[in-house]
Amino acid sequence: MSAPMMSAVIMPIHREGLKFLAIFAVVTLILFLIWAPLGWVGVGLTIWCYYFFRDPVRVVPQRAGLVVSPADGVVSSIEPAAPPPELEMGAEALTRVSIFMNVFNCHVNRAPVAGQVARIAYRPGRFFNASLDKASEHNERNGLVLTLEDGRALAVVQIAGLVARRILCEVSQGAELATGERFGMIRFGSRLDVYLPQGVAPLISEGQTMVAGETVLADLQGGEPARPGREI
Repeated sequence: MSAPMMSAVIMPIHREGLKFLAIFAVVTLILFLIWAPLGWVGVGLTIWCYYFFRDPVRVVPQRAGLVVSPADGVVSSIEPAAPPPELEMGAEALTRVSIFMNVFNCHVNRAPVAGQVARIAYRPGRFFNASLDKASEHNERNGLVLTLEDGRALAVVQIAGLVARRILCEVSQGAELATGERFGMIRFGSRLDVYLPQGVAPLISEGQTMVAGETVLADLQGGEPARPGREI
């Protein structure tokens, strides 16, 4: 098997997943002792656990001003919305891009743009299906406000989903993040919202599949209008 094929099958795993992988492996051994077919079911679930916590290398665009997707998944909505009040970004509506992650997506979250973490705000809440609009308002969430080089601000909000019960943020207030740098993850199905600065149009469409750290979401330095899309 060639090196590119090997890297597509065997990937690094996020340290958050090591304990879960060990639990799945032990349970699988017990299932084999009980009944072999159950053991093979356990093998399948262990493989799924490994791939859920995968942390693959991504090739991040390096041109200044590009905003990349913070998560793998599908764009579930693009609409104007006021940022969560705990982020203290004001009540004016900004363009919000929501990316829904299902249980088969990679759940490592990456910084959408280079900047300083000006604020981190956690808010407990409910666990509605993360694909629903009300998840942005009612679900448990953790928000980061990034101050950009030109003084503008961009927010990215981690939102727990129906089965996601753990939001992990691995950076501290004041940290400097590079575009595409890992900053956390959410376990088992969830959503990320990106609030773009005023006047910045998204260059993606609803229903588009996103790759964290690679798919260009917007251009802070460009004046291109929003790109429409259609299914074909």
